Amino acid sequence: MTLQLPPKPKKNNVKIAKRVAIAVALVALYTWTFMGIDIDWARAVDRMTNNFEKIIPRLFSPSWEDFPAVMDSMLETIYIAFAGSLMAAILAIPLGFLAAKNMTKIPVLTALGKWVLSAIRAFPDIILAILFIVAVGIGPFAGVLAIAIGSTGMLGKLYSEVLESIDKNIVEAMEASGANKVQILFHGIIPQIIPEFLSYAIYRFEVDVRASTILGVIGAGGIGTMILFANINRNWEQMGLILLVIIVVVTVIDVISTQIRKRIV
Repeated sequence: MTLQLPPKPKKNNVKIAKRVAIAVALVALYTWTFMGIDIDWARAVDRMTNNFEKIIPRLFSPSWEDFPAVMDSMLETIYIAFAGSLMAAILAIPLGFLAAKNMTKIPVLTALGKWVLSAIRAFPDIILAILFIVAVGIGPFAGVLAIAIGSTGMLGKLYSEVLESIDKNIVEAMEASGANKVQILFHGIIPQIIPEFLSYAIYRFEVDVRASTILGVIGAGGIGTMILFANINRNWEQMGLILLVIIVVVTVIDVISTQIRKRIV
């Protein structure tokens, strides 16, 4: 008895042609996009070569005498992120309930809630920071407000999706047994949503720590202000230390928050 390999499947020329066409279209789109950007390649390569020799070695020689000042600014950034995230986690709860279609059961209110959340998400954190700097002045308070409002849009959307996915059987069983709205809320809905609400709030705090690091560049406090002055003064040793501290702190926060979220959900 001789063993034979199964025949190879025939090549589908139509599929191959589609893949080639998609690849060509993507390359053409990418090329067209770059051609639309005014880039002086010769100057860019020349600057990159010169800066690589002048700046990169200094970035890898951090100025350790600035460590206390850098840590103070980094702590201020974490405070901004924490205060903003906490405020957003609270503000997003009523907006999440308003935008969840199974909570209000009134299409107009649901549409209003979703529109408010979409309108908030339309503005990047840095734009919100500029607006709040104009409103309340330069300083960390503007950063806290920018993080709070910017995070409310995202958390409100995530909260509404959590509410729309709750187990309806529990709510219906409580309604059938004569429970009122308050009892259903505190004993049927909140126990289901608390773990995911907390998980999303902690995750948003991770994101806000990264976002807060750049808000100081425009005057909203935190380590971004130190980055701005290090850049103006060409103090690349201090810039290297700042970048190192940001990497370490953000990584530690990511690891801790990931472990906490694993235990919650």
